[in-house]
Amino acid sequence: MIHDLSNLSPDDFDQLRSELARHKSLGDVLSWAGTKPKNEVAPQIVAEVITQDEFTHDVIVPYHDVFLAYDTT
Repeated sequence: MIHDLSNLSPDDFDQLRSELARHKSLGDVLSWAGTKPKNEVAPQIVAEVITQDEFTHDVIVPYHDVFLAYDTT
């Protein structure tokens, strides 16, 4: 599920939602980010991993002018 917490325009959010819809795993995210030009995704791809508990982590990926936050288990 994708939530817009950045108040993107409806067109920008639809485009982002379409692009991210294929992400089913962290591997998908990393593969996708690795194909993007460096001006779209930061070179390190994952900016931060925040541990919620022993099984759940939030993974932060800078993309264009927003930060994508993935909840991974």
